[in-house]
Amino acid sequence: MPADLAVIGLGPYGLPLAKAAVAAGIHTLGYRIGSEAVSLSPAELRRMLSGGFRHATNPAELGRVRTAVICPPTPRGADGGLDLSQLETAARSLAAQLRPHTTVILESPVPPGTTENVLRPLLEEGSGLRAGRDFHLAYSPSRVDPGNRHFTPANTPKVIGGLTPACTESAAAFYGRLTDKVVRARGLREAETVQVLETNFRHVNIALVNEMAVLCHDLGVDIWDVIRCAETKPFGFHAFRPGPGVGGHAVPQDLTGPAGRTLRMVELAEQVNSQMPRYVVQRAATLLNEHGKSVRAARILLLGVTYKPDLADQQSTPAHEVAIRLLELGACISFHDPYVPSWSVLDRPVPRADALYEAVAEADLTILLQQHRTYDLQGLSVKAQLLLDTRGAAPTGAAHRL
Repeated sequence: MPADLAVIGLGPYGLPLAKAAVAAGIHTLGYRIGSEAVSLSPAELRRMLSGGFRHATNPAELGRVRTAVICPPTPRGADGGLDLSQLETAARSLAAQLRPHTTVILESPVPPGTTENVLRPLLEEGSGLRAGRDFHLAYSPSRVDPGNRHFTPANTPKVIGGLTPACTESAAAFYGRLTDKVVRARGLREAETVQVLETNFRHVNIALVNEMAVLCHDLGVDIWDVIRCAETKPFGFHAFRPGPGVGGHAVPQDLTGPAGRTLRMVELAEQVNSQMPRYVVQRAATLLNEHGKSVRAARILLLGVTYKPDLADQQSTPAHEVAIRLLELGACISFHDPYVPSWSVLDRPVPRADALYEAVAEADLTILLQQHRTYDLQGLSVKAQLLLDTRGAAPTGAAHRL
């Protein structure tokens, strides 16, 4: 059966798009980039296959679709900027097969100017076609929020920016099949910069509330009560909550263009957020010391090692740095996470606590790093000798909170 859509890159951006397209009745072809892992359960895969999804191993199949969306991850590179190598690989794979009248859309997080200055030349050189004349080229920021049950692709507006007005309309026609609302940006760079603003907004506000958490602890103020009260304001405030650090696939960008202009606020936010794992370990050490114990040889149980609740994704999870710093101080660490069957730090496996309540009772200190729904914080706090709650999830007075 011919496919209407090719999703190139089946990672954190491409896989949700492929699922949404299949759910909307679009026959979809999925194409992996390199050794990219596809996190689909057998049941999810069966549902997608029955809905018209096919997994392509031959790049020649990419030339038989009307729309191709490029969405491999763009992680932080060694120089601190975004690594576009997977994007470039995806572009070359598509370019060799690209046919006239195809609509090509980029969804990966990229610096403004990437679609026109990086993707466009690769597609044109590899295909002999010209963007804006022979094929449509557009950018749409991925708005994926894993695990969010309230906002789905269908009710999340999609921003579109094309190389030409015709490119914008062609991309808008495609996304109109997936979502209730399409928002047209003025062009490619405006759409790319929407992604930059949205990502940086999250990181800057998390940094602010993380700094407030440290300040409030020093002042003896309950930050969680402060946030509870502040979020009743119906205007001018959006609640963010502190935690042990920031994880996820979206990388904050402080270099926003060819001129290399630095966003000082983003740079500072990164510094603040990157200090949070160290602060958690410092609080853990102080807490143990106050109860006559040393971090060295202390039995410390880490609860929740994923970057987001109720998901298995460990991308950039702050739990990793917390564990490293505890090991460096001589602690004996173990972990529990209902979504992670095994976990390694510094290439060494960390013991997994299978009997949760027994492990909590035996640990000198339990640190809640991620609030999974399955955790009964009231029950765990009764069992724990000491419980440090970095998510404000435990009932007031039941744990030492960040």
